[in-house]
Amino acid sequence: MSNETGVVWRAAPPDAAETITSRFMNEVGVSSYEALVKRSIEEPEWFWDAVVRFLGIPFMTPYTRVLDDSAGPEWCRWFDDGMINLSAVCVDRWAEARPSQPAVVAESESGSVSSLSYLELRDEVARAGGMLSSLGVARGDTIGVFLPMGVEAVVAMLAIARIGAIYVPIFSGYGAHAVASRLIDAEARLLVTADGFRRRGRLVDMKAVADEAAEMAGTVKTMVVVANDDGAQPVLRAGRDVWWDREIANARPVPPEPTGAEEPVLLAYTSGTTGRPKGVVHVHGGLTVKLAQEAAFQTDVRPGDRLMWVTDMGWIMGPWMVVGGLANGAGIVVYDGAPDHPDPGRLWEIVERHAVTQLGVSPTLVRALQARGDAYLAGQRLPSLRCFGSTGEPWNPDPWWWLFDRVGARRVPIVNLSGGTEVGACFLSVNLLQGLKPVSLGGPSLGMAVDVFDSGGQPVRGQVGELVCTKPWPGMTRGVWGDPARYLETYWSRYPGVWVHGDWASIDEEGFWFLHGRSDDTLNVAGKRLGPAEVESVAVGHPDIVMAAAVGIPHEVKGEVLAIYCVPRPGAERGTLAQAVADAVVAEFGKAFRPHSVLLVEDLPRTRSAKIVRRAVRARATGEDPGDVSSLENPECLELIEELG
Repeated sequence: MSNETGVVWRAAPPDAAETITSRFMNEVGVSSYEALVKRSIEEPEWFWDAVVRFLGIPFMTPYTRVLDDSAGPEWCRWFDDGMINLSAVCVDRWAEARPSQPAVVAESESGSVSSLSYLELRDEVARAGGMLSSLGVARGDTIGVFLPMGVEAVVAMLAIARIGAIYVPIFSGYGAHAVASRLIDAEARLLVTADGFRRRGRLVDMKAVADEAAEMAGTVKTMVVVANDDGAQPVLRAGRDVWWDREIANARPVPPEPTGAEEPVLLAYTSGTTGRPKGVVHVHGGLTVKLAQEAAFQTDVRPGDRLMWVTDMGWIMGPWMVVGGLANGAGIVVYDGAPDHPDPGRLWEIVERHAVTQLGVSPTLVRALQARGDAYLAGQRLPSLRCFGSTGEPWNPDPWWWLFDRVGARRVPIVNLSGGTEVGACFLSVNLLQGLKPVSLGGPSLGMAVDVFDSGGQPVRGQVGELVCTKPWPGMTRGVWGDPARYLETYWSRYPGVWVHGDWASIDEEGFWFLHGRSDDTLNVAGKRLGPAEVESVAVGHPDIVMAAAVGIPHEVKGEVLAIYCVPRPGAERGTLAQAVADAVVAEFGKAFRPHSVLLVEDLPRTRSAKIVRRAVRARATGEDPGDVSSLENPECLELIEELG
């Protein structure tokens, strides 16, 4: 790992001039990236209108006002007298302009590949929309979609948007209870699912899970089943279940419905919650414009590119990839299997095979691949790749450098960004014109008035504080489904008119931003506060530690003490490893933060997008109920987490 801490990558002048951001700056007459960030925040109506025009985002009925904030920042309306349909933006205009260009390329874990050109995608989406209409789906209805990452997952999203219904994606790895709770909350009467798919070589029987969930929910009247796996033999229930292919073959294609910019298009459920699921509402106009802008300006997605994010449609980065890629005339690459199956070279092979230009990963996934060594990089030059994207959690230096140095050969920048399901996109992001600092998030994403507040609600610099946003933006959620009070309490109740996101952030002397973990995960050891990501970064800085989770454990004297669960590198000598980690934490933070326990485990609970779920770790450590763990890729590993007295 390098010790460099300054700017380690800048776009060369010829390349910088070709970026989407540079071209936009030339068009609107802004001389520097810093000036663009400043003006985009100070003049949001100018900025977002200029984005729509520059990217050519088609409104069926042009809007006459960009922003209506008469109801306060919590309930702003964007482009609200215009008509726009997400499906038309992503598909129809490119079916005319780029009919033969591949729009969606899907690879399964078994190695089979399917694809649709833009013209084929338009026809498939139009017929899928007709199928849904023929099954009784009306404008404003909610439709649950429980599918693996294949062509049909993309078509389903776009077809639902096309007819003015509301898309409710459900993580493909959920169990029946988690699926049912979302169907109940959304009141979904139709569910699209598959017979099954392969994960690490094993058949996942989605239809059985969907059947059980539908019984629990009691809302589902129709189930549309995709024949996705030859080894699955689902039983279709007469009077309720129909085959996707059979229904589409007989369907009448439909044009995109003229939908209002403020009409709901996506109901996305946040992960890792307990109790009633929290569904956040996104709309046709704001979501489409924000995602198209972000993919173009932050990750430099251009017409003809190939965008891939290692994710699931049940997480916000799934819809982000679909809209961000297709709205900009790029192709998208989706993969339904484990990114390290049958070996850790699989992901790099997919990138090379399908000429991926932008690849999105999480830090935890990179740590897991790094632990398996560099041998799997042999022969992988990744000539098509122009940037990595990353999101989901803060980086620590070692895996960041491995990705940048060993995988990307210091040629491919890491566009680190952070936002959330409720944000619709990101608050913070690296931009190719800004330069790259290790593990940094660069700065405010264009048009996002983010700041760092202390406990009294005052801006701070040079220290860790709460990440906030002081102005609204088009992609923000329009509330929590069926519970406006919960929305206001969660995001707007701490400081008047200010969105509090729940992340610790800081800004260095050169204006580069860093995240330090969730503020609700904060460790409070003997009255001293510390972000768990900072502790974990020290732990995984040891060459024999692959990943770590730092949690606070109640203590009758100190209030809370620090426990660190660490996954050793395969073959590591474990004798003094725990002590070495503890000593490293003390050396970094002082004796007050000496861990009460450092425990070595074989694995840590992770979502399929490779985010470590600290909540579940802490619950097991304290003997509490871990709550909803259905989003975990590996729930069995919770049994390895030792309870601490």
